[in-house]
Amino acid sequence: MLLTQEEEKGLSGEYGEALAAAYRILVAIGEATNAEKLVPIKWAHVSGVNYNTIGDSGLEFLKKISIDGRVGVTTSLNPMGFDRDHKPELSAEFIEKQYEIIQAYNKMGITPTFSCIPYEIISLPDEDTQVSLAESSAAVLANSHLNLKTNKESALSALASAITGKSPYSDLRIEENRNPKIEIVNELELDSELDYGLLGYFTGKNIQKSCAGFCNVSNRSGIWNLKSLASGIGTSGSCGMFQLKKSDDSVEKINYGQPEMKETRDELNTAEDGQVITFGSPQLGMEELCKIQTMLQNKKFTRPCKVFCPRTVYCKAKKLGLIESLQRSGISFISDACTCLTPLITRKNFDSIITNSVKASYYMKTSNKISVALMSLKSIIKKYTE
Repeated sequence: MLLTQEEEKGLSGEYGEALAAAYRILVAIGEATNAEKLVPIKWAHVSGVNYNTIGDSGLEFLKKISIDGRVGVTTSLNPMGFDRDHKPELSAEFIEKQYEIIQAYNKMGITPTFSCIPYEIISLPDEDTQVSLAESSAAVLANSHLNLKTNKESALSALASAITGKSPYSDLRIEENRNPKIEIVNELELDSELDYGLLGYFTGKNIQKSCAGFCNVSNRSGIWNLKSLASGIGTSGSCGMFQLKKSDDSVEKINYGQPEMKETRDELNTAEDGQVITFGSPQLGMEELCKIQTMLQNKKFTRPCKVFCPRTVYCKAKKLGLIESLQRSGISFISDACTCLTPLITRKNFDSIITNSVKASYYMKTSNKISVALMSLKSIIKKYTE
């Protein structure tokens, strides 16, 4: 891989060990993906924030690289393990280690967004800009809906890109690779965010190429539907982008009809009922909060209901009176964290949950060992309100 003179100096350690380590990571990835060079990026989004996911080894790495590592571009941060303003009954060790992780990222100059939907809360770069996003659903949505260019990055590669301001020029960063190689021919009327999530999950499992095409899926789908589609794709496979337009006839076709939807749902739907309702994987934005309020029509949930959203969104909604209204309907809010992979919803507290998220269903089943009743928002409100 061809490096500039400045990149060679960074790699050699002339500008510090953190920058050298970051360049070593990117060069290794570049060589593995046949990248010819590194290209500048304008924004990075870093994962590997939750102590539950990175553990002590991850924490020690962050402490070491934060000694002299500083980000060179705007960098946002994925959710952590709990809400800083409403800490649940967690072990003192978990809370201490989580704060050490935050301190390391703060030291590097990363913006503490604690969100998996950073595209809704920060100023985005211009369209067609190269970025580096580690959150899978955000990466898919950025490529597909926001007209940005990123690969599905890991926690390490996104952090290395944040420090260097560079990423390997490979895969979805190259324009010719952003055209669908396989098209999903949708035969169904997609009525809910869950329908889009199931379609995405099916797509991710069946298309391991860089980009998926969709036929008969509206390009005017709302943001919740698009987030669900991107999240489903990001959860089940390596596909990093979709296009909502008919491909040429030479592209391989895969049909998606009632049997495929049923099979996908049966894989993820592992319970008939649950003890708690959760919304927010990915986290909810203003549009989704408004939609929930509208659909509730002053009804109240008959089960505990937890909504995960960015603190920025929570504060904005609170100023508008939206939070108080939803709290009267029995909703409690959790900021900074996400439904999945946190100690907030565990088998110790719940045997099963109710959610409309295919991503939450997958991780609750595989990582948290919790059963899931998978239903659309409309169905949840109909069944669990009075």
